[in-house]
Amino acid sequence: MKEKSFFCDVTYSNNDFVKDGFTFGEYENCVFKNCRFANVNLSACVFIGCEFVNCELSNAKINDTVFREAKFTNCKLIGLQFSTCNQLLLSMEFEGSQLNLASFYNLKLRKTTFSKCEMRETDFVNADLTGSRFLECDLNKTLFESSNLSGCDFRSALNYAIDPEKNRIAKAKFSVLGIEGLLTKYDITIER
Repeated sequence: MKEKSFFCDVTYSNNDFVKDGFTFGEYENCVFKNCRFANVNLSACVFIGCEFVNCELSNAKINDTVFREAKFTNCKLIGLQFSTCNQLLLSMEFEGSQLNLASFYNLKLRKTTFSKCEMRETDFVNADLTGSRFLECDLNKTLFESSNLSGCDFRSALNYAIDPEKNRIAKAKFSVLGIEGLLTKYDITIER
């Protein structure tokens, strides 16, 4: 196995890791701004307290990658398979990011904040999202099944379809305007 390099408190701006390659290693309290990681192999890399701003990470390989206290702001994370990450102390926050076709299958993501994210056809099957917040997120065709959504906040989320019989939703918060997203499977019409 390759030896990991260690990087702390480094800011990377406008780096094209697709073209220039990415150094395998552990990154602590680093900031990545306007960087390209699309399809880059980040497997087994460690990101602790790192922030990704305006970065393109679509379809990056993240097998056994550690994301601890990682924040993604205005990033493209299309098709990212978070389900393959190292799950030990996994903690992330997402703001204004595109997470279409991403997979969080079987992950424990308690109290995670998703704010103003586009999350179309995202996979949350069997995920534990207890206490998470979906603030102004578009959840069109996002899959929630056998998920723990207890205490989640969906009040400002849009276009979700959640089956209360197939998910745990105790103490979750929904707006009256979004209530039809809980009744989708019944194929009924709700008029306003």
